[in-house]
Amino acid sequence: MKPLRVRWLGRVSYRDAHALQRRLWHGDHDHLLLLEHDPVFTLGARASLDNLLVDPASVGAELVEADRGGDITWHGPGQLVGYPVLSVAGKRGGGMADTVAYVHSIEQLLIDTVQSLGLADVGRLDDYPGVWVAPASATPRKIAAIGVRLSRGRSMHGFALNVDPDMVWFDRMVPCGITDKAVTSLAGEGIDASMRDVVDTLVDHAQQLWAPDRPADRADVVWRQRVDDLTPFSRGLGPGETAGTASAPHLDGTSVRITGRLDEAGVTSGLQISSRKPEWMRVKADMGPEYRRIKSVMRSLDLVTVCEEAGCPNIFDCWNDGTATFMVLGERCTRKCGFCLVDTRQPLAPDHNEPASVAEAVEKMGLDYAVITMVARDDLDDGGAAHVAETIRAIRDRTPAARVEVLISDLKGDAEALDVVLDARPDVVNHNIETVPRLQRVARPSASYGRSLAVLARSANAGLTTKSSIIVGMGEEPGEVRSTMADLAAIGVDIVTIGQYLRPTSHHLPVARWVEPDEFAEWKRFGEDELGVAHVEASPLTRSSYHAKHGETAARTSSR
Repeated sequence: MKPLRVRWLGRVSYRDAHALQRRLWHGDHDHLLLLEHDPVFTLGARASLDNLLVDPASVGAELVEADRGGDITWHGPGQLVGYPVLSVAGKRGGGMADTVAYVHSIEQLLIDTVQSLGLADVGRLDDYPGVWVAPASATPRKIAAIGVRLSRGRSMHGFALNVDPDMVWFDRMVPCGITDKAVTSLAGEGIDASMRDVVDTLVDHAQQLWAPDRPADRADVVWRQRVDDLTPFSRGLGPGETAGTASAPHLDGTSVRITGRLDEAGVTSGLQISSRKPEWMRVKADMGPEYRRIKSVMRSLDLVTVCEEAGCPNIFDCWNDGTATFMVLGERCTRKCGFCLVDTRQPLAPDHNEPASVAEAVEKMGLDYAVITMVARDDLDDGGAAHVAETIRAIRDRTPAARVEVLISDLKGDAEALDVVLDARPDVVNHNIETVPRLQRVARPSASYGRSLAVLARSANAGLTTKSSIIVGMGEEPGEVRSTMADLAAIGVDIVTIGQYLRPTSHHLPVARWVEPDEFAEWKRFGEDELGVAHVEASPLTRSSYHAKHGETAARTSSR
């Protein structure tokens, strides 16, 4: 029996959520995405711009045409948005999906939720979809809007429940095109409920309504991205801290900020940095002739590899096998992830000769498979997308037979920048989810789980082979890894890599535990046999680019 997969995604842009929905719609699992949006006005199929009373840009909002029914709506902070992506039964169990019954079920979900939170007088209003406070009175007030799309028996879009938004936004439009009725919120009706309270209550009712006899698969993101989560570069304020430093050191060098986020995520213990590694985590240095040759080529062309910069334990294995991962756009990253060793000082300007130098190295090394990764460059307008695309083209021009994998950042969620990379048609688009939802804020505070899923979904929608990586041993539970793998599989990720976290310095996240090799073997079996992922590379020493060529071959063969 397939579970109802419920995900609280925190703050997600409307376009990211739509890309994710679109990809999930192609599958056959049931999902309920719960989130908040950045401010956005959306126009349904029957919308009129006459109902928009302001220039969206002037008030810090987007304007998006949505492929759903209804008129104009607003989404933003303080409003719980739900996107059920479900297989919807047809009338009397067959034929075309019963849209009326489906909308009725969403209304009932919201009515049950609001009543459980203490607002009793709520219900439906004839001829006006949604949920209304005091519907039988002379002054009904809309508390939740509904707009859906049903196609081929699958649903998209959903509902928006006003928890405690700034109600001024509703004065900037004619909500849903209704001129003579007011809009309200839970807070406006005297209900003191946090967003978490509302989410927890709604999830319980959704399980009872849509999947009473099925298991629930629920993963929480225990954070919403806030301005103070972002590094200085991500906020546009200049350089961040130098790698290897931390403010207000705590026990074993872990900063107070990291310790606080670990506590928030429920991770209360970890191994001391002096703890002895288990036997399976020890790597013997093997600086053979191929290793030395690759290093010589890299130095002669003044190139950077993530193998060296991130302290990868597989550097001897990979380099002696004649493979390496080039890191473009410099060796300094504008983000400061809690697990990563890459330098976070102010980056230098991109080297415009770098794409040609990488292409020359690929040719000199005789590679038929090249992996290109990048540092995050939030200081660049396109996040570095054009530079990555130019590198792909330079390799293809010089070594036409070479296959190219790119490991990219989220490019600040800029869909147009991502399209620049996708238009260069790399053989594999790799973007790392890194960890389970609960640990996102701890491990990668300048990123988000929902945005990363959207990057992968857009790449899969473009018809490209996709790949992502999970780091374990940072405090996640085994079941959370399975849920994250299920999310990756649901959006069509072809290759998943899973490896043990190694603490680079005392200023990085502590290792919570050493994961046994048998657990990695079970994740590989689960991903390939139960989820249908084309290739899962899972072992203690696996890193994102480890055995990259083998993974791409497996995915390409599987798709035939």
